[in-house]
Formats: sequence, C-alpha cells, structure tokens
Amino acid sequence: MFPPSEKSTAVALSESCEYSPEERRILLNLAHRSIESAFSGQPLDTVPPSEHLAAARGAFTTLHRGGQLRGCIGYVLPTGSLYETVAETARAAAFDDPRFHPVTEEEAPYLSVEISVLSVPQTINPEAIVVGKHGLIVAAGARRGLLLPQVPLEWDWDRETFLAQTCMKAGLPSDAWKRGASVQAFTAEVFGEE
Repeated sequence: MFPPSEKSTAVALSESCEYSPEERRILLNLAHRSIESAFSGQPLDTVPPSEHLAAARGAFTTLHRGGQLRGCIGYVLPTGSLYETVAETARAAAFDDPRFHPVTEEEAPYLSVEISVLSVPQTINPEAIVVGKHGLIVAAGARRGLLLPQVPLEWDWDRETFLAQTCMKAGLPSDAWKRGASVQAFTAEVFGEE
C-alpha cells in the first residue's frame, strides 16, 4: 500500500467542471453529515435535492486527517444517484476501509473530504494514458486494481510508474500491463476541502 498523501488535491481533474460550487458544497456537507449520522443514530435524508445530483454516477469519497489519508471507498460504476453514492461511500470510507481503524467520534470533526465523480471506464491503449487526466483500472483474472487520477500527481509518477503501481495494487506483477492484463481508463471531477 502507498504511504498517505501529505497534500489534498482539491481541484477538478476533468477538462470541464460539471458540478457548480453550490453542488460541490452540498456533496461535501452530505459526506460529513453521513459520518455524523453514524454516531448520532439519526437517519440521514438521502433524497437528492436536484435532478443533477439524482443522476447515477460512480464516485469515490476520500477522507484525510491532518493531510494524511484516513479512508477511501467508492464505486467505479453507478449504483444509485450521485447524492446517495456520496452518502454511502463517505460512511464506508470512515468505517469500512480495511486499511484503517474506524473513525472515532472525537476525530470526525477534523476530517477533510475529497470527492471524485467518475466517468464510465473505457479500454485504453497504455500509450494514450495522460497522467493527471486518467484514472486507471488494471485487471487480470480475479485481480483488479484501481488508482484515481490524482494519485500519480501526488506522487509525481510518469505513465509507466502509474501503470506499474496500478498493477501492484491489483496484486499483479508490475509489468502485467505489458503481458495481457486489461487496462481501462476513466476521468474524474475531483473536489474537496483544503
């Protein structure tokens, strides 16, 4: 596994911003409320406030504390509305990421949230991968690894290192992308809190 990032990427990596500043604020607030509701036991209203946020989209929610990764869970493909997906993945990132102990009630107010809204993955020729634009999925047999588009920027990786690291995340040899593993790419609109 990679060491936690020391910086949060709070910029859109897609070529255009689909979500307005107000929609981003709503989604970031929803992520915090979803985590808080787990402690309070109060039900969370997940009815999307607009048609745009009701659209089915894949998304990941990443949590940081003090600049360190604290959890990241998501769905590559849509499972429901973006609004519901953010609520579900925020809670899962806080309590179900197997790399970390569950978030405590005391630390919850100190979490910063980053949301990545994904496009549908498409098969890509490795030479066409653009670092900083594409996220990757490398798969072979039952093994599959995914890295979001902001990861190679945070680590200053070139394309081949990005491919190798995605292979290793899948538990495959670092050169599996050269030896028949499937490679898919997606883009993401990434936004978060400083």
